[in-house]
Amino acid sequence: MTVSIKQYFKSFTLFELLQGLSVTGRHFLRKKITIQYPEEKTPLSPRFRGLHAQRRYPDGGERCIACKLCEAVCPALAITIESEQRDDGTRRTTRYDIDLFKCIYCGFCQEACPVDAIVETDIFEYHFEERGEQIMTKDKLLAIGDLHEKRISANLAADEPYR
Repeated sequence: MTVSIKQYFKSFTLFELLQGLSVTGRHFLRKKITIQYPEEKTPLSPRFRGLHAQRRYPDGGERCIACKLCEAVCPALAITIESEQRDDGTRRTTRYDIDLFKCIYCGFCQEACPVDAIVETDIFEYHFEERGEQIMTKDKLLAIGDLHEKRISANLAADEPYR
C-alpha cells in the first residue's frame, strides 16, 4: 500500500517530468555535437562501402575479365554479367549490371574480384529520380570509375593492411 501512495505523490508532483527536464538542463549548456551536413562532412573510414565503380588499367583497357566471381559470390543476386570471347582470345563483358536496390553493400564482389575491376567507392551522396536509374550498367560503372580513379586508388592504398 505504501508503494501506491509513493506512486501517487510522484505523479501528483510530476516527478518523472522533472527528471526528464533535469537531463535537458544538464545538456543545455554543453557543446553541441550536431554536424551541419551539407557544409560539414563527417570523417569516413577508408573501408566504407558506397557506390560501385569499375576500374580501368592505366592504358585505358577495362579490367574486368568476365570471370563472373562477383556474380557468383553476391548474396543478394544483384549482379548480372554476360560475356563473349573476343578475336584475340580474351573474354570481356558485354553486359555488367548491378541493381542497387537489391545490393546490400557487403563488399563480397570487391573481395572476389581477382583484378580489382569492381570496387565500392566512398561516395554515398547519390539518388535516383526515375524508375530504372538504380540499375548501374557497365557504361555507368566505367564512367564513375574514370571520374573518381584517384580517390579510389587512394582509398584502396589506405585499406591495404586490411585486405
